[in-house]
Amino acid sequence: MSSTTDARMENHDAAALLARAEHLDGMDPLARCRDLFIGTDTDLSYLDGNSLGRPLKRTVNDIGTFIQDGWGGRLIRGWDEEWLDLPQAIGDQLGRTVLGAAPGQTIIADSTTVVLYKLIRAALAVVTDPARTEIVLDTENFPTDRYLVEGIAREEGLSLRWIEADPAAGVTPDQVRDATGAATAVVLLSHVAYRSGFLADLPAITEIAHSAGALVVWDLCHSAGSVELDLDGAGVDFAAGCTYKYLNGGPGSPAFAYVNARHLPGLRQPIWGWMGRKDAFEMAAGYEPAPGIRGFLSGTPAIFGMLAMRGSLDLIEETGMAAIRRKSLQLTAFAVELFDAWLKPLGVELATPREPERRGSHVTLDHPAFRNVTAALWERDVIPDFRAPHGIRIGLSPLSTSFAEVHRGMAAVRDLLQP
Repeated sequence: MSSTTDARMENHDAAALLARAEHLDGMDPLARCRDLFIGTDTDLSYLDGNSLGRPLKRTVNDIGTFIQDGWGGRLIRGWDEEWLDLPQAIGDQLGRTVLGAAPGQTIIADSTTVVLYKLIRAALAVVTDPARTEIVLDTENFPTDRYLVEGIAREEGLSLRWIEADPAAGVTPDQVRDATGAATAVVLLSHVAYRSGFLADLPAITEIAHSAGALVVWDLCHSAGSVELDLDGAGVDFAAGCTYKYLNGGPGSPAFAYVNARHLPGLRQPIWGWMGRKDAFEMAAGYEPAPGIRGFLSGTPAIFGMLAMRGSLDLIEETGMAAIRRKSLQLTAFAVELFDAWLKPLGVELATPREPERRGSHVTLDHPAFRNVTAALWERDVIPDFRAPHGIRIGLSPLSTSFAEVHRGMAAVRDLLQP
């Protein structure tokens, strides 16, 4: 076959894939949502929504109004009038809209690291059997999760049982069954693996851990807002997650804690602060925790960090998590289709499960050149993120990412890799 014929076939394939992206955008019931976000009217291809979501346009007004009328107008009166209630009010909306959690079990507070520390220590306090001295976790979990558990194990004199997870997949129910037993106190896992995007079987794993007499703490950072959740229905014990990815809360927006209602009576978390006391402004001697989920607060709530979250939760509630998940599956499937057509022939490897239902909302690709390629992509206004040793994650936020945007970004990766 001549080089001219090859070029014609490549042009035909490229045109067909572009037409497919345009068709998918035209059929997308969530396409209207994209216009609600800042920056989507440019040619920038943002493929990192799984690290930091785009801001909503309404957030500009929300924050401006808060500065002018709330902070500037009401001043310190705002604490009594609204702000003190925001952590639980927004937590309840998050629970209802995203987590599948009844009211009174979710609160907005701290960073994910601090929240996970509170939850793991609280979970260990629930376990009264002295024979249960092990925490189960996996080798591919996000670094902060691993570091935290290592530190807690040292504090409490516990041992760690590591599940050797497949870097291109994640932890399976069978692995959890093999790792848990009479010595297991707590299992800590991520619902969606931060590197590979593998979606763990949360209901099955939770049931397996409970059958072994253990409690489970789930990290939902890469699933909250992109994958349907039913924490109450699955009987989850504890869960934490960040709000700056698919929930678009902004850089450093506070995390959330979920505690199943069956554990709340008498439960205490380890970081005692004035906002978690039963009457914060009594300023009395001695710590008496506030009842229910409010007892998981410690310091002053980060009000600014919650403002953007309200707009995103309103939008998610309007669209529904089922529709968001359907688009997530389509976006990742299209990214894999482009990988097969353009990148696989160039030596790129798919480091994510091929089946759409087995992954969250990002696709990870591996190639030895990707560290340098990522820097070049950023210069071209194509923004994935790099994960050592040689992976890039194509993060696809269903409310703000278009299929044409994915097409542009993947085409740029192809062009930089071509000899």
